[in-house]
Amino acid sequence: MTAHVVMYSSGVCPYCTMAERLLTAKGISNIEKIRIDLDPAQRAAMMQKTGRRTVPQIYVGDTHVGGFDDLNALERLGKLDALLQGA
Repeated sequence: MTAHVVMYSSGVCPYCTMAERLLTAKGISNIEKIRIDLDPAQRAAMMQKTGRRTVPQIYVGDTHVGGFDDLNALERLGKLDALLQGA
């Protein structure tokens, strides 16, 4: 079973696209995307929840991964698969 992935994103964010591609390559096909550019209340909620202003902000299950650089770092360290599997 794979963990639930939530990604705060915007329509013009290249890092959001790269994060989605990486997650898709890992077999995650059902990413819950929350578009903060379409809903200012969601931007405020993201900033409150993460303490960050930039997108993407990615959650795998209850774990706040951070942005694309953080996600990619987990992949390079070999830790992303376990997180996505809910381990």
